Amino acid sequence: MSTLDSFHARDSIEVGDKTYGIYRLGAVDGVDHLPYSLKILAENLLRNEDGKNVTKEHVQALAQWDPQAEPATEIQFTPARVVMQDFTGVPCVVDLATMREAVAELGGDPDKINPLNPAEMVIDHSVVVDVFGREDALERNMEIEYERNRERYQFLRWGQGAFENFRVVPPGTGIVHQVNIEHLARTVFATKDADGNPIAYPDTCVGTDSHTTMVNGLGVLGWGVGGIEAEAAMLGQPISMLIPKVVGFKLSGQIPAGATATDVVLTITQMLREHGVVGKFVEFYGEGVGAVPLANRATIGNMSPEFGSTASIFPIDDVTLDYLRLTGRDEESIALVEAYAKAQGLWHDTAHEVKYSEYLELDLSTVVPSIAGPKRPQDRIKLSEAKQSFAGTLPDYISGKGLEETELDRNLEASMEASDPVAPAGSEDEVKPVEAKQSTKRPHHRVDVTLDDGTKTQLDHGHVVIASITSCTNTSNPSVMMAAGLLAKNANEKGLKSKPWVKTSMAPGSKVVTEYYDKTGLWEHLDALGFNLAGYGCTTCIGNSGPLPEAISKVVNSEDLTVVSVLSGNRNFEGRINPDVKMNYLASPPLVIAYALAGTMDFDFETQPLGQDQQGNDVYLKDIWPDPDLVQETIDATLSADMYKEKYADVFKGDERWRSLQTPEGATFAWDEDSTYIRKAPFFEGMQREPEPVKDIEGARVLLKLGDSVTTDHISPAGSFKPDTPAGQYLVENGVKRKDFNSYGSRRGNHEVMVRGTFANIRIRNELLDGVEGGFTRDFTSEGAPQVSVYEAAQRYAKAGIPLVVLGGKEYGSGSSRDWAAKGTSLLGVKAVITESFERIHRSNLIGMGVLPLQFPEGEDRNTLGLDGTETFDIHGIDALNSEIPSTVAVTAHREDGTDVQFDARVRIDTPGEAEYYRHGGILQYVLRHLL
Repeated sequence: MSTLDSFHARDSIEVGDKTYGIYRLGAVDGVDHLPYSLKILAENLLRNEDGKNVTKEHVQALAQWDPQAEPATEIQFTPARVVMQDFTGVPCVVDLATMREAVAELGGDPDKINPLNPAEMVIDHSVVVDVFGREDALERNMEIEYERNRERYQFLRWGQGAFENFRVVPPGTGIVHQVNIEHLARTVFATKDADGNPIAYPDTCVGTDSHTTMVNGLGVLGWGVGGIEAEAAMLGQPISMLIPKVVGFKLSGQIPAGATATDVVLTITQMLREHGVVGKFVEFYGEGVGAVPLANRATIGNMSPEFGSTASIFPIDDVTLDYLRLTGRDEESIALVEAYAKAQGLWHDTAHEVKYSEYLELDLSTVVPSIAGPKRPQDRIKLSEAKQSFAGTLPDYISGKGLEETELDRNLEASMEASDPVAPAGSEDEVKPVEAKQSTKRPHHRVDVTLDDGTKTQLDHGHVVIASITSCTNTSNPSVMMAAGLLAKNANEKGLKSKPWVKTSMAPGSKVVTEYYDKTGLWEHLDALGFNLAGYGCTTCIGNSGPLPEAISKVVNSEDLTVVSVLSGNRNFEGRINPDVKMNYLASPPLVIAYALAGTMDFDFETQPLGQDQQGNDVYLKDIWPDPDLVQETIDATLSADMYKEKYADVFKGDERWRSLQTPEGATFAWDEDSTYIRKAPFFEGMQREPEPVKDIEGARVLLKLGDSVTTDHISPAGSFKPDTPAGQYLVENGVKRKDFNSYGSRRGNHEVMVRGTFANIRIRNELLDGVEGGFTRDFTSEGAPQVSVYEAAQRYAKAGIPLVVLGGKEYGSGSSRDWAAKGTSLLGVKAVITESFERIHRSNLIGMGVLPLQFPEGEDRNTLGLDGTETFDIHGIDALNSEIPSTVAVTAHREDGTDVQFDARVRIDTPGEAEYYRHGGILQYVLRHLL
């Protein structure tokens, strides 16, 4: 708490029979007219004023915020807590365990390496859909999960005992962001100050997953950061940031029948990505806000990373209180939320004037059913235009077989489908000829396949091979989940079935979903369509879709078929969902089921029937789409606070599998040199108490030359990998069988796997190579610069003492807030990344790992400057960072023909705090030295 109180803001409020200390915002002139999100920051500064990290001038700068000014004032934000998931959480605990040893080696107290603020982890990223479409899918997948991850889970249980303020929600409970809004989020914290007096303040958090912003729907300011930033926050370090611009987004109207919250969020994602909100806060306001259910607010907030904003927040109002009450929070804490919000001007008031930097508006009544894809969440497509869009995009994904385009009359094609093995005559999947409005031109390549159960059918380009209800975005929202269940009921009662080639799965965000499906009797209908409960976790959305059935995978690969996944997730980046699937579409949960029934993206729901009922009548999507009033009535009659109280009563206890894990003990971890999951982090090897001066870069080679929208999935994939990859070869050499590879995400506690997996996405395109996909580059240390893996090339460069750079385009590092995208880049020997623009989190993470982020001059890029990647690079002026932050550095690229390209690159170290991290070689080194 504040050691100073320059504004005499310390005051108190009475709530029931208790008195809470507060830092009253009204004590500072100008704060009253700030946007909600900046008021939260203002209170944070008031409460943490110490004259060093936070000064009186910082508070005044925020109070005098100019909505139109470019961000320039650095402040230090101190989050109240940290939330983690296990993919990013394991390396966090590895780093903390390593830091304890490093502190001891440098003569410090290892007990100082301990979370000072609450840190909570939810294990939700490790379950894989190995088994699906069966009643025992959940049990089998959890058994396999524990078999694969036993070593990781033992390590996390050790961390829970070794570190204070660190709690773990065991596997099989739910998805971190849903658990956060349903149970972990406080909205208003109540703790004790240094004198033991109760004090209230806003709940704020950072998380090691970019979708931490889901909690913004609850009025909690928080966002995703890299694991390295989260570790620093756990250790009491504030987060350096510039006072941001705030975009006011006005909502009006009501969602029309037929549209869902998913359609709303895909519309907002498209609007905000086109507007440009990277590095900004988005705040929803207007009279329409009060009509937006909390679950919809959370769905919108969840998608902040997809449209690029730091946060997307809703204010506190009666809707907030109702949700807290529904989810089982006690009345005392709910009363505190209301009293505190009203006392601090944080309660939503449509009559109160607030100024924003920019304005947007959406009339919810204009939203139409939509999907997004085939590779970016902002690429929204109206459902009515989905078939046409797919046909136009498909040729871009086809290479080799099936390239020839065939003009097919839709009536003829439908007749063929009714009589060929895709839908055997007389079967439940029989499709009758339909009358279409026009001809469609798109490639076909029909291939016979016999499924594991003996079913004979055909696969073609565009067939949906994965239909998955998954992810934090939508499985938190009862309106779309109940709609999916009711649609399944309607479809099942009419005799419709999912197509036999579709891998179907259901992975709810919390056990409460299971409870209300049980209570409504909807499970039997979901099971009938193959959407059996497969696990509680991110599954398909994080890349844990599991393998396709062997017969389908074999045909897809041998015939180079372009097949499709449809998921109710937030991420559909290339190579993320499944290595066999090239095109991925986001859709609402009921639409996921609809596409499982259709079986192909080459489908028009308005004109083509999904099948026939028992009387032979055509059944269209409109015939089974649930009435929105019925959906809401079912929710109102089913959901209760008791459900939430019961499911979260022992949330940290875990099942028998978790409790029976043999767990190491002790303040320091006993590293196993033979482990392929948990290895001591290498980041502190050879570290001295004082950092060496920053130096210029001389004679650097280009490791990769990349294009636009390179995501953190491209840089550090999370999904599965094959034996012929560098990571696979490493595991095989260490005695790991192919079936036990698990995923990159699960191996993040082992730097040896992760550095080999950096830039190893199967869809990444390195412009140093022509027409090649995957983690390959040219090795300029060898004659002829042959093609080798990125890891192999980096090893050769390191041996030769050659530093490396990466060239990129726009939106470099978009996507998840994964720290290994920066850690792996650093360990490969990359000293600088030069791009047209960065996404917020990855830029910050690069600095946190001692990698210099640079931008090409305005209006220039790698191509306009004539850079082909064969040059050697000198970067001068970096050494100025020893005392200041230079606006630019001088880059000289030496061509092979003896000519040079020279330009001034903009230094994207934006704050003095970031400069300090860079001078120390990274944020963890800075924190460790600070603690010493």
